[in-house]
Formats: sequence, C-alpha cells, structure tokens
Amino acid sequence: MTVVEEATGSVGGPTGALQPRQLIVTLYGLYAREHGSWLSVAAVVRLMAALGVEEPAVRSSISRLKRRGLLDARRVDGVAGYALTDVAQEILADGDARIFGRRRAQEADGWLLVVFSVPESERDQRHQLRSQLTRLGFGTVAPGVWVAPGHLADEAGEVLERRGLAGYVEFFRGASLALGEVRDTVARWWDLDQLHARYAEFLDRQEPVRERVTTGGGSPPEQAFADYVRLLTDWRRLPYSDPGLSLDLLPADWNGARAADLFADLRERLDGPAHEHARRLIDP
Repeated sequence: MTVVEEATGSVGGPTGALQPRQLIVTLYGLYAREHGSWLSVAAVVRLMAALGVEEPAVRSSISRLKRRGLLDARRVDGVAGYALTDVAQEILADGDARIFGRRRAQEADGWLLVVFSVPESERDQRHQLRSQLTRLGFGTVAPGVWVAPGHLADEAGEVLERRGLAGYVEFFRGASLALGEVRDTVARWWDLDQLHARYAEFLDRQEPVRERVTTGGGSPPEQAFADYVRLLTDWRRLPYSDPGLSLDLLPADWNGARAADLFADLRERLDGPAHEHARRLIDP
C-alpha cells in the first residue's frame, strides 16, 4: 500500500470496514489543520473514543501512520502530540478538491490520453505510476495507454509532476472516434459495475443516517460528530475511483449522482454540530 492509499483508504479491505488509521486521517483532515496541523495524543484518544475506538488501537494506528511518513511526533508547550507531515498536508489538500469540489465531465471537455513507458529496471516507478493514474480516475485502454475525461488534465499533470512521474508520460487531448456507441467503449475502460456496487453500499449505509437525522429533528453534537467522521471516511474512497464521466455515458440506473447528493446533504446537516463537538474534545 502506498502512502497515498494509506491516507485516503482508497485501497484495502471491504468498503464497509473503516479502519482506525483511516478515521485518524479523517480527523486530522477535518480538525487538525486549524490547529497548526497538530493534535495532542490525548485529544486524538478522546476523539477516537467518541467513535468507539479504544486507546491501544489508536496508539497502534498512530504508530503506523508515523512509519508511513504521514505523522511526525512533536511536542507543543511540553504536550506530546503528532503533526501532519508535508506529504500528508499535500495529500489532504489534493483530497479537498477531489472530495468536496469534483465536477462532472462535459462533452466539450473531450478526452485526455496518457501513454507511458517505464524501463523494467524501474518497475517500482511503473507501479507508482499505475496507482496514481488509477486514483486520478483514468481507465485502461491498452497496456501503457490510459484515458480520462479531459477536465482532469491539469490535476493529472500537477500530481504526476509532484510525484516525480511526469517524465515517463506523454499527454494527448482529443475526441473519441470510437466505432459504435461510446458508452459501450467506456464500459471497457472502467469497471462501472464495481463502482455502481460500491455506490449502492454507500447508499445502504448512509440513507438510514439521513432518515434518522431528518425524522429526529437533527442530531446532538456527539452523534453528529460520529456520523460525520464515518460519513466522510466512507465517502472519500469513492471520488478516487469515479472518473466523473458525463451522465450520457453512464448506465441509465447510475447511482453515483444520488450518492453524491446524499453526501452533500448529510455534510450540510452534520458538519456544524460535529465541528462543535470536536472542538470540545480537542480543547476540553
């Protein structure tokens, strides 16, 4: 698992199994950056206890994130804690745009084609490149040839440049000249059935939360906090798998838009009270 995958939880076990380390990354992304990207160990333990995670699992997960280069041990005013590394802050900044502001492709965007060749002696770089392209939303046309909606060009270029991988790739922009239905071609480039199933799982888990919140007249801050951290940890896996194709290229029963609407609705309802409760746990 790469550092980026560790941070985002985009690869791993079953979609519904939220690991303590993934919850910790979510907490740091939501609440640590307004505190100098640092949280005390005691604060992390309190935050995770509110999510039902016991202290030994918290400390073990923090150690793993430190080994992966995402957290650094640091004392502030004599208090032990951990701060986000520069790499982790970079990953979270990328994730903000992907998770909260991702737009859907339009026909006018065209397509972005990436062709790459990596020497056998640098196979680790080849793996990194494939992982990055997958996380950016590229589909596979053929070995060494990947495709994405054209609006991802700037993001792809910036990410690959930052990761030291841009020298292996060539970018091309254009329109599809597929013989037959482009929708059929797209289904060969991406595993839309799997993505549809993952969105269905997300909806199954989170629609009961919305029903509880709306019928109950809102959630108390402690419940809103637990719901929101789990919601965001659950959701942030999905934008790294979805290429953001235009709706006319997707199956008629596509559920990704409904899942995105559900996430936005719950975020609006839960974010404020969740933040209020987190602030009390961080600075009791």
